Amino acid sequence: MKLKMSENSLFAILLRKPWWISILIACVVSLAASMLFPRAYAAYGVSAGFPFFVIGIIAAVRQWRAPGAALVAHTLESVSAMSWRDFADALEAAYRRDGYEVKRRNGGADFEIAKDGRKAVVSGKRWKAANTGMEPLRELVSAAESCGAHDRLYITVGPLSENARRYADEQGIRVLRETALAELLRGMVRSKG
Repeated sequence: MKLKMSENSLFAILLRKPWWISILIACVVSLAASMLFPRAYAAYGVSAGFPFFVIGIIAAVRQWRAPGAALVAHTLESVSAMSWRDFADALEAAYRRDGYEVKRRNGGADFEIAKDGRKAVVSGKRWKAANTGMEPLRELVSAAESCGAHDRLYITVGPLSENARRYADEQGIRVLRETALAELLRGMVRSKG
């Protein structure tokens, strides 16, 4: 069984923030704890900030590996110019490269992907939509329920409407846009040249 951190836990929130925030919190917590502990135990107080330090290191590594703004912009520009067939082929190749079994579907989801015993459905056919509403998300949820998928992924280059964003949050739909899409498609989109 794979443990999953709650999206709203302090450490999950810190992982999404700049790395230096966690390191700063680690320093403040360590300093405060070492000052509050009796002198004989002050050295133990320093260790109070260790979890925040670890989170800061993890966040730094993730942020260092994340694609830069230029690559994200290039990826969005490139996928916006693709046909559905080319985009679907790039998505399928990216998921296969990342170790997923990929099966194309018809209906509310375009792909069914599986890895390590977890199944997910992916919807990407409306990736060029200027603004995504609720209907494609409802179709994705229905497709996930019909095949027993654990996860739901929706891919778009445009924003979601406020209602669609709330619905995605309520239904646990992971929306891949901008940086997440560039990370997924790394190496699958031709570079400028």
